[in-house]
Amino acid sequence: MDTISVNQFRDKLKNCVEQVISEHIPIRVTRRNGKDFVVISAEDWEREQETLFVLQNSSLMEQIAESARTHTSLTGYTPTDEETHEIVGV
Repeated sequence: MDTISVNQFRDKLKNCVEQVISEHIPIRVTRRNGKDFVVISAEDWEREQETLFVLQNSSLMEQIAESARTHTSLTGYTPTDEETHEIVGV
């Protein structure tokens, strides 16, 4: 994460916003009083919120862990050729 002073941020606002959106890298803006803030694109914010939701949901995490176990041990559901063609649109 890049860090910039609030004065530099103010002077380069348009460029900072464009950088955050295009590069998907948040910017930490420092202030003299020590109360910094972070600028992040709306797309990245929504993605982070979705990730937090999944990580905080124990039921979803259990489903993910079970899927990983069955995939690793090759004991999960295997679709038929017809189902696979339907899934991939062949």
